[in-house]
Amino acid sequence: MKLSELPFRTAATVVAVEDAAPNDPIARRLRELGFVAGEPVEVMAAGPVGAEPLLVQVGYTRFALRRREADRIGVRLPQPADAPLRREAEAEVERA
Repeated sequence: MKLSELPFRTAATVVAVEDAAPNDPIARRLRELGFVAGEPVEVMAAGPVGAEPLLVQVGYTRFALRRREADRIGVRLPQPADAPLRREAEAEVERA
């Protein structure tokens, strides 16, 4: 999933920043700003005209990004650690 596709106020984790070309200055700058693998990220709001720019929080810092910049940032939604346990408990209830 791309950061630009993330619903507002939904916590996610940065997976990677996509390089458009070797030594891509925009991708390098995004990494310097903190968009690195493992960092928490959230889209806080969008601008009024064309939903640009996006107000994005990475870690404890907020940035305004163009959608085309946010398109280059891959994110992953958190997976509940107890999801297998919850499925087992639901199966137990169904069997009863």
